[in-house]
Amino acid sequence: MTVMFCDMKGFTSLSEGVTPSGLVKIMNLYLSTMSAPVHAHRGIIDKYIGDAIMAYWGAPFVEEAEQTHLAALAAIDMIGQVNQLRKDLPELLGVRVIPADCDIRIGIATGEALVGSIGSEFMMSYTVLGDTVNLASRLEGANKFYGSRSLISEATAAACAATIELREIDRLVVMGQTQPVAVFEILGKKDELTPAQTELRQRYADGLAAYRDRRWDDAEQAFAAALAAAPSDGPSIAMKARVAAFRQDPPAADWDGAWHLERK
Repeated sequence: MTVMFCDMKGFTSLSEGVTPSGLVKIMNLYLSTMSAPVHAHRGIIDKYIGDAIMAYWGAPFVEEAEQTHLAALAAIDMIGQVNQLRKDLPELLGVRVIPADCDIRIGIATGEALVGSIGSEFMMSYTVLGDTVNLASRLEGANKFYGSRSLISEATAAACAATIELREIDRLVVMGQTQPVAVFEILGKKDELTPAQTELRQRYADGLAAYRDRRWDDAEQAFAAALAAAPSDGPSIAMKARVAAFRQDPPAADWDGAWHLERK
């Protein structure tokens, strides 16, 4: 299965001071806007959890070979809806502006999952469970630390790399797991990157390689070059700050280049 989690960044500040009817309008617009690409790309919406959307792709609904491609396309379209959502929300609420950090975060993972009707004598739900689901949820949350909109697992990246442009972001040990996993960001459809995106990806890759080799000067220069190509790039900002921290307090001799996320 390929599992996706999506939630709204800035939801708490956006909902503060909003009337109950206004909050309902926000939720309905947001959930409708972000669910439409999932549905259009044949994903199954499992549930809504507050402002979070959980969805999945897999048998018998789609073929195994196309599930990661469809999930990535849905993510691209969801991210593409953010600017329109920012325009629609003020009109919906009758206000001039909304908090600038209104955005989305997406996590996607691919792997084995338990699928079936699960629950109790009071309620049953057809859903998916397992490490793959947990990883997708953790990757969604990990976007907070990188200032990114989408993070996907190595298995997802490997399966959709032929049709989707990706950028390796880091190697992570997410909360609740012990082994590091490479995580990637979805940049767009194959062969549709702008020159700035291509430059960003290359400079970031240079920085990541230098970072893993403990070449802090080279890493800092490469991440600075990445920011010259894309000044607001969250992952480059995060990694540049991490390099600066490691200059002051170098990692242990047995450091494997992986970053441990201690919280969700």
